[in-house]
Amino acid sequence: MKLTQVPQGTIVEIRVKPKSRLFRMKLNDELVIFCRETPVKGRVNKELVKQLSRLFKKKVEIISGFTSKQKRVLVRDAEVKEVEKLLKRGA
Repeated sequence: MKLTQVPQGTIVEIRVKPKSRLFRMKLNDELVIFCRETPVKGRVNKELVKQLSRLFKKKVEIISGFTSKQKRVLVRDAEVKEVEKLLKRGA
């Protein structure tokens, strides 16, 4: 899992797997997030942002990978240690 501290917050690199039965996260060498939605008209991206915002209780936005399974997500105003702790608890 790759976390990068930037002035705006923390960037998290993730891999998304759409069309799963449940929204869940799997954490090993990389962070894999299983989304319930189908990859049509940004539904997966919306679900991803909504669920991660709920987990971190902060604003989350996708900064790259809008049409890819590999995404970079910015968690605003969050420290790397805080993000890592919440991801381990949520996975």
